[in-house]
Amino acid sequence: MFFKAHLKSLLPGLFLTTAIALIAKLVEQAERSLLGHGWIESLVFAILLGVVVRSVFGLAKLFHDGVRFCGKTVLEIAIVLLGASISAQALGQAGFGLIAAIVLVVCTSLFLSFHIGRLLGLSKHLAMLVACGNSICGNSAIAATAPVISAKSDDVAASIAFTAVLGVLFVFALPLVHVGLGLSAAQYGIFSGLTVYAVPQVLAATAPAGPLAVQVGTLVKLIRVLMLGPVIFALALMGGRKREVRLPVTQMVPWFIVGFVATMAARSFGMIPEIALEPMRTISSFLTILAMAALGLSVDIRSVMHVGGRVMAAALLSLLVLCALGLLVLVILA
Repeated sequence: MFFKAHLKSLLPGLFLTTAIALIAKLVEQAERSLLGHGWIESLVFAILLGVVVRSVFGLAKLFHDGVRFCGKTVLEIAIVLLGASISAQALGQAGFGLIAAIVLVVCTSLFLSFHIGRLLGLSKHLAMLVACGNSICGNSAIAATAPVISAKSDDVAASIAFTAVLGVLFVFALPLVHVGLGLSAAQYGIFSGLTVYAVPQVLAATAPAGPLAVQVGTLVKLIRVLMLGPVIFALALMGGRKREVRLPVTQMVPWFIVGFVATMAARSFGMIPEIALEPMRTISSFLTILAMAALGLSVDIRSVMHVGGRVMAAALLSLLVLCALGLLVLVILA
């Protein structure tokens, strides 16, 4: 009886977030058809649509339970499934020097980007979200990090919306870097993989330089994505240690991080059938869009716009730091 009543309270919010998520997917498909590329991901459209709906119509109490469920539980399930899209086998395809360089770039970028955000007046949570998004894998990293550090909906929406715009602009600018610096295809692939936010954007950025640039860029980017697990695990431990009461590791680390690592390990050891990988990626992607729609519905647009300029400045400076680190890696590996 309790389960039935609980489900009934969730349904209105679930229907609303699902409708917004489906519209966001349709908008992305229209974008691909018209422009040839999905420059802005559907999860960004989902946030924006959610914010518009909340701002224009408000959010009746009827929808609250379902929206909260999508923003938390559905997102956590999506993060667990995300682990299936990451394989440690990618490490075996790169030399130790390149792997070490990628790890150092991610760690250095995280540290510097976080402190840049703090110097610009961003809250600790917002600065960490921008740092993780820039340093690891854009929107996916922000979405995965948010529940670990208990970030507010406004902070998540601001970090995703403004860094997404910057990420798209950067993809357009990258070919100029290739030509201007006279990089080889392999060097351009390494630089793109180290600096571009999302895997699809790496493909778009490296395609003009040929197949070798695409292959190298994708490999470097995937190794960078592998850092997501250790980073969110470390953030969870750090957050637990800062509490007044010392908790065991099993309580300091949220269940979905354990699930993420377990799913990634299962993929790496071949325990997940190949036929199941694509459906798991698709489900994870859609659940993330659903969660972002819920996030948008929870956002106070005034709070987002209030920090917008500082978020964009932090993201831009962080990206410049990442570019400098990327060029330094090219010099070292030359």
